[in-house]
Amino acid sequence: MRARGLPEVKRLFIDLRPLRQFPHFRRLWTGYLFRLIGAQLTVTTVIYQVFTITHSNLDVGLLSLAQLGPAVLAPMVGGAIADAIDRRRLLMVTAVAMALMTCALALNASASRPAVWPLYVFSALTWGLNGIDNPTRTAVTVTLVDRGSVVQANVLRQLLSQTSNLVGPGLAGLLIAVFHHDLAIVYWIDVASTAAALQAVVRLPPLLPGGGGRRFSLTSIREGFTFVRGRQVIQACFAADFTAMVLGSPVSLFPYMALTRFHGGPGAYGLLSASPAVGAGLGAAFSGWTGTIRHYGRWVLIAITVWGVAIVGFGLAPWLWLGVVCVAIAGWADSTSALFRTAILQLETPDELRGRLSSIQAIVVQSGPLLGNAEAGLVARLAGAQVSIVTGGLACLLGVAAIARFGSNFTRYEPAPSRELVADSPSGPQTS
Repeated sequence: MRARGLPEVKRLFIDLRPLRQFPHFRRLWTGYLFRLIGAQLTVTTVIYQVFTITHSNLDVGLLSLAQLGPAVLAPMVGGAIADAIDRRRLLMVTAVAMALMTCALALNASASRPAVWPLYVFSALTWGLNGIDNPTRTAVTVTLVDRGSVVQANVLRQLLSQTSNLVGPGLAGLLIAVFHHDLAIVYWIDVASTAAALQAVVRLPPLLPGGGGRRFSLTSIREGFTFVRGRQVIQACFAADFTAMVLGSPVSLFPYMALTRFHGGPGAYGLLSASPAVGAGLGAAFSGWTGTIRHYGRWVLIAITVWGVAIVGFGLAPWLWLGVVCVAIAGWADSTSALFRTAILQLETPDELRGRLSSIQAIVVQSGPLLGNAEAGLVARLAGAQVSIVTGGLACLLGVAAIARFGSNFTRYEPAPSRELVADSPSGPQTS
């Protein structure tokens, strides 16, 4: 009886066979773990540094606005570039370029009076480089494992994203607390993590695209957008994520809430920054119930409703612990929404268009939080941070109601029994 139940218990845990069977994949995966955690250190430190220099929520919000252009433009071309040249070489170039951007941030932080403009410029350029790096890694992953291990390899990639989102901001908060008089040390740690990722890529064999690569074409990019036109279910997926992130994202106000509202310090800021990943990680650990869900679109809207309510609770919370709980619940809701949105996109998109649709999804996933941070900072400047958070959550709830009212096909959507879900969703630095 015990032996019969053991396989069922094992199915609850992540499958690590791709790491054991494919050394090149294991090398890339391990290096990328360091890269993602280091990137989170820089993202969190840049937000904190802008606020401590300017003491302005608006300036923190404008940081995201500066990153918006690269976040939108780079994914559109990143996948096409990865299909044109040796992907290993492209990963090496982006790694070196990102290390140089972080070096510039470290040198600026070492100055007696750090300037604000490098924080905008070099973090924006890094977002653009990530828009090339992430699609390339997605394409490389499939070539480093056999066809039967693609799903398990993508699950492991998603595990990296959750781990970095959980460990990175919390570690950044601790490092900022220790080195707040010399934030350059935090940036140099990120440079070291990028070097580790680069070393892993250098040891890979050449990774030429199938057929030796094809010429970059604007027409192929346009085909992805043409496919989305007239498909209400896919459009609703994008609209749902955009609604939640643009109207309800409070990340740019975390420094104010931690330092002013909750009267904490860098540790409180790190705790708030890590809370969404805590909620998302717990949701992933206990996600078995999702296999019984039939109406994916309906659960996207339910999850975003929970997100909106949690954001309102965060804005009204008088204590740090309650704010952390609300943000963690929001993180769970965001990850749950992303799970069903990704499943719908994968099921409704032909295989030959999935790369380009993933690029469009990456644009939405990356630009939504950036616009949301800018919007939150602007409203905070006009009406106060708490008003910005609460009204953002309420507006998110109104947006969900509108999608439910005008997207009846979305709320009724359920996958056809004959279709097979392939978990190959894109990853990157976002909160969706």
